[in-house]
Amino acid sequence: MPIQTLSRLADVDARQWDALLPDAQPFLRHAFLASLEDSGSVGAHSGWRPAHRLFPGDDGRLMAALPAYLKSHSYGEYVFDWSWADACQRAGIRYYPKLLVGVPFTPVAGARLLGEAGALRMLLGSLTEGMADGRWSGVHVNFTDPAADALLATEPGWLERLGCQYHWFNRGYRDFQDFLDALSSRKRKQIRKEREQVAGLGIDFLWLGGHELSEAEWDFVHACYSSTYHVRGQAPYLTRDFFSLLAERMPEAIRVVFARRGARPVAMAFSLVDGDTFYGRYWGCLAEFDRLHFETCFYQGLDQAIAAGLRRFDAGAQGEHKLIRGFEPVITRSWHKLAHPGLRAAVDDFLHQERGGVLAYAEEARGLLPYRQG
Repeated sequence: MPIQTLSRLADVDARQWDALLPDAQPFLRHAFLASLEDSGSVGAHSGWRPAHRLFPGDDGRLMAALPAYLKSHSYGEYVFDWSWADACQRAGIRYYPKLLVGVPFTPVAGARLLGEAGALRMLLGSLTEGMADGRWSGVHVNFTDPAADALLATEPGWLERLGCQYHWFNRGYRDFQDFLDALSSRKRKQIRKEREQVAGLGIDFLWLGGHELSEAEWDFVHACYSSTYHVRGQAPYLTRDFFSLLAERMPEAIRVVFARRGARPVAMAFSLVDGDTFYGRYWGCLAEFDRLHFETCFYQGLDQAIAAGLRRFDAGAQGEHKLIRGFEPVITRSWHKLAHPGLRAAVDDFLHQERGGVLAYAEEARGLLPYRQG
């Protein structure tokens, strides 16, 4: 059967799509990606035009798939290629549209190439054909897992790019104090002081799962989330409807903590969980309080991860301030295939130089971790 391109994920059976996923991570689930589309957070108007690739077998069963989007900009990707686009504009080379395989607005590594290796190679070949006939300038696969890395490393023309994030790992801690005991004395005192400062403001915290939140509470979540963009003069990526749709479709994966002063909520952090990982995603506040961000986004999440016996806390992109709170440097990968030979050669040279810098930075960052030696 021919390779199919879908402009709506709702047009593929959710059970068949989810059957291709290698683990329980929420971001590639049909419910998550379809909620982005159905809520209007993703679509042609946003510069994220869905162009998902499917490879059905002779019996109609889905054998492989790629979550793909035609992009007319580079916002919301977290693998920054603005300099590549700028160089192309100055050289008179068309950079947009480009094709991105990944999850919109989500700098979380995971499965990107879904299904059987043979079928995936055919899907990847069809993407190259789109470069050859000028439909897009290149193909980018962001935040890959080891399976995708192994496959793309054997395919001709793909350029590997490294990045660095910060993740926390649970080494069997019984509670938050047990985690603190693993830190140096100075860092332990600093974190304890930060938590005491927030407690001294009369702020307490309430955790709710996705099935427990009212629409009024989701209004507050979206208002807080949006405020983090408005203060920078930007429009938020996610619409209000996204949160309600996600709560309807995958409530078991949702965790929201509300910071409250008295009976009034003043901030929130929205997270997702799977079998072994806590994913911190969105945060926002409607009033400013010193150290509240660290408590709401990190320490409350660590409490939850330890209590639930989760192995890892992935707090998303950027943030060197996570290092002194026990989040360790982790290398991320993306892959890029570019049509223009001159651009490809220049990017290849740049990535070789950048790779050494990223690895050296990650090694240096490990020396700043707050854990006691031995």
